[in-house]
Amino acid sequence: MTGTTADADRVEFAVTGMTCAACAARVEKKLNRIDGVDATVNYATERAQVRYDPGRVSPADLVAAVEATGYGARLPAATGSPAGSAAGSPAGSDADGPAADAQPTAQLRHLTIAALLAAPVMVLSMMPALQFRNWQWLAFTLTAPVATWGAWPFHRAALRNLRHGAATMDTLISIGVAAAFGWSVWALFFGTAGEAGMKMAHDAGSDASGQLYLEVASMVVVFLLVGRYLEARAKRRAGQALRALAELGAKEATLLDEAGNRSVVPIERLVPGDRFLVRPGERIATDGVVESGTSAVDRSLVTGESVPVEVAPGDEVIGATVNAGGQLVVRATRVGSETALAQLTQLVVDAQSGKAPVQRLADRVAAVFVPFVVLGALATLAIWLLIGEAASSAFSASVAVLIIACPCALGLATPTALLVGTGRGAQLGVLIKGPAVLESTRRVDTVVLDKTGTVTEGRMTLVDWRGPAEALQLAGAVESASEHPIGRCLYEAALVADSGTAVVEVRDFHSLPGLGASGTVGEVDVIVGRPELFAVEGEGLPEELASFAAEAHAAGRTVVVAGWGGSARAVFAVADAPRPTSAAAVAALVDLRLRPLLVTGDNEATAREVARQVGIAAGDVVAGVLPADKVDVVRRLQQEGHVVAMVGDGVNDAPALAQADLGIAMGAGTDVAIEASDLTVVRGDLTGVVDAIRLSRRTLATIKGNLFWAFAYNVAALPLAALGLASPLLAGAAMAGSSLFVVGNSLRLRRFRSVAGAGIGPDI
Repeated sequence: MTGTTADADRVEFAVTGMTCAACAARVEKKLNRIDGVDATVNYATERAQVRYDPGRVSPADLVAAVEATGYGARLPAATGSPAGSAAGSPAGSDADGPAADAQPTAQLRHLTIAALLAAPVMVLSMMPALQFRNWQWLAFTLTAPVATWGAWPFHRAALRNLRHGAATMDTLISIGVAAAFGWSVWALFFGTAGEAGMKMAHDAGSDASGQLYLEVASMVVVFLLVGRYLEARAKRRAGQALRALAELGAKEATLLDEAGNRSVVPIERLVPGDRFLVRPGERIATDGVVESGTSAVDRSLVTGESVPVEVAPGDEVIGATVNAGGQLVVRATRVGSETALAQLTQLVVDAQSGKAPVQRLADRVAAVFVPFVVLGALATLAIWLLIGEAASSAFSASVAVLIIACPCALGLATPTALLVGTGRGAQLGVLIKGPAVLESTRRVDTVVLDKTGTVTEGRMTLVDWRGPAEALQLAGAVESASEHPIGRCLYEAALVADSGTAVVEVRDFHSLPGLGASGTVGEVDVIVGRPELFAVEGEGLPEELASFAAEAHAAGRTVVVAGWGGSARAVFAVADAPRPTSAAAVAALVDLRLRPLLVTGDNEATAREVARQVGIAAGDVVAGVLPADKVDVVRRLQQEGHVVAMVGDGVNDAPALAQADLGIAMGAGTDVAIEASDLTVVRGDLTGVVDAIRLSRRTLATIKGNLFWAFAYNVAALPLAALGLASPLLAGAAMAGSSLFVVGNSLRLRRFRSVAGAGIGPDI
């Protein structure tokens, strides 16, 4: 990039005609030479992401730069592309879907015809007993369309690149096929290979003018076409998770007007504030707040949660989730690109279109590899001839060098793993904001956990209580008229204890600011509030209740007292309880060799009790901190040499998330926290943090494994080809096999399971 500004615009568009990693590297290099442009080109997704200074360059300039390199570009229609394409829509959207579906089909048809023509050539050439009189002319007739039309995708790309002074993988293939076919044509028309009764000689010392390489010219093309077809299918499979994500949303909504009249409208017509009906079994049209009705909502396709979540008036719901229970009326709050689903999809697209730092080496190698291999093939030919070997053997070795060196596997190593890993993450409710995040997860050794809403539920719940059986119902009845969080938790606990039936209605309700509330339930005057309230109003707490209150206070819980008839009758211990999965998640973080720390603005006693319940050591608790102090905690750990991950969900966590080496936002939290983070756990469960780290590490390990085998293949295979130990035919099969190995290894990430469904060990 050359001097992009902070307010740079951004565009994503399709790049057509790329056939290997070297192609992507050339396009990326060309774009980045433009002043004010920062571009990333991804071979696997065939897309470019560009940040540019609109004062110095326009989208049309970007298209012109790509076309000047010899490739095509399709801008989104909204940017004024002359092609009017929707290529800028997320991968797997309707705009790209038909073309992506058609590509493997066309390739299969092309491959089938080439294979039917090449198979007889292979049999005749390799089995002398079947070589009838003038068989070679039949083989030539069958090979000619394969070496020209069948190999035309490679020839066309090589010629296009030649016009721009570049060489790519297609250059190697085109030269190798053309050389094998050209030699055979010369041997047939000007040598001795065209004579009647000619038999193939498979020894190195035979007359070069009688040697044919028709089976090489045809079968190498078939092997490579097989590789391209399977690669296209694998890339299509790799993007299936994202395509499914993009297609999750509802297409229509049942709109309710002020009079309650219903009308079915496309979701594109919804605006914030609209009220719409969601029947059982329907998808929720867009993000909103429940106005009436209660139901269970299946959020598994968006957040990865396996259990439906109960919602009631006032609860937020996510578009594209399924209403699994009763009828709901929802008021829209976010529509279009602002919805959680749209933002989730864009995050995945961004991650798949970027590049991990580990890929940069592969890109640099791919850019210089092709010219090096061409020179190596010429050197192989010259050395074999200089040491007196047969011309046919020298030619065979040089062609094998050209074919076996194609850097397909190198180019696919990183992007295919990113495609599959980020797609699988989206299915599990884990969003990796960018490929560079993968490197951070491997280095992290300390995880700083916010307490409220991250380790805990983020809302007050009744933990324990002492008193007569009717105490909870009386206290709940009084608090049914209260909006205080502690009061609401007592009311909800009373509902649960009464199996969801309504509590007795309260009369003469009075709020006692800072102390509690009072009201009449039936014929009983009830007071609910702080213990200090009873020190003033009555005789204080009986010994048994006072002892329980002291224990609850020591454990960091909030104490609420209920009384009637002038006496305190019951004590309730209320707390923001840990999530049911938090203890298992902390244990899993320890298994991953990470040190968990609890950092909270809450008091010391409460923080230590929560830490004890989830398995965090007392020495790893930092309580009573302000948002700025959280940043200081992270910074201090970094100064001590630790690589820190911060997990949080609130606005007050955003500075610490940005300061940390790896920021992980709980998706149920605020937009500010999510924006400041590197990873987002959509389902808001701490086990999702474990999944995020495990999946990131697994994806990075897959990338490194792919790169190792891609490099190892070329390092091992090139000398074998140069020494004549690998025929051109074997070279073509090996090259295709290496690419398929890399793609197949990446596809194993599709089997990654959440900690909810699989055990985890320290080796992950």
